[in-house]
Amino acid sequence: MKDTQIISVINQKGGVGKTTTVINLATALSLHKKTVLVIDLDPQGNATTGLGISNNNNTSTIYDVLIGKSPFEDTIQDTRINNLKLVSSNVDLSGLEVETASENRRAFLLKDKIENFISSSKNDFDYIFIDCPPSLSLLTVMSLVVAKSLIVPLQAEFFALEGLSQLMKTIDRIKIKLNPQLEIRGVLLTMFDKRNKLSAQVDIEARKFFTDKVYKTVIPRNVRLSEAPSHGVPILIYDKSCAGSRSYSDFTQEFLKQENIMDSAA
Repeated sequence: MKDTQIISVINQKGGVGKTTTVINLATALSLHKKTVLVIDLDPQGNATTGLGISNNNNTSTIYDVLIGKSPFEDTIQDTRINNLKLVSSNVDLSGLEVETASENRRAFLLKDKIENFISSSKNDFDYIFIDCPPSLSLLTVMSLVVAKSLIVPLQAEFFALEGLSQLMKTIDRIKIKLNPQLEIRGVLLTMFDKRNKLSAQVDIEARKFFTDKVYKTVIPRNVRLSEAPSHGVPILIYDKSCAGSRSYSDFTQEFLKQENIMDSAA
């Protein structure tokens, strides 16, 4: 059985670089010959369109999996990138909370579907990344229940750390009640502007609070990085040489090095 890592990329605040991080980390790992699946768990479907796939076509989505209409493996789509596949999302997903109101195990819906797939012979993934919605909703709780670890993108801006306390409380509650294995793998500083004193201040505060959980790599504010999604390609393909692309390559190297440390400690 493949030892697949399930990692949720989470922050209940919108516009912090969650989807950008999922798309580009997944792409970089696939270029390192890792097999990667991205699950778009946001009704806005930005990870779907950011990987060049329409989120209003007739293919089955994660919503169809969660309501029991499609088996998980039937919703996995190819992307333009070798070794990188996607389970897409669209606005249908926004109705899930109401539709599953009477379900006893609704927090476990995603976990049950994914674990059935992971333990089957159809699973060939090294990593499954879940792009979470920008809220602490049922969908986010589902992603926390199924994940083994979390990456938290944190924008280097005022109020960034303040909003994290709510997320930390949610993570602690999930650990106690639903998923004792859950850990924060790392915090990634995004939208970093080295000319701005505030960015440096958030950097210092984040490292004080999370200590060695904060990645050394920081993702800068970068025009090319914000352009790439409108072209439906990750920055690593859209512009390999820009600052945003180089920083995501560095982050991936750090992520893989972290993996080696975790393996040797096990």
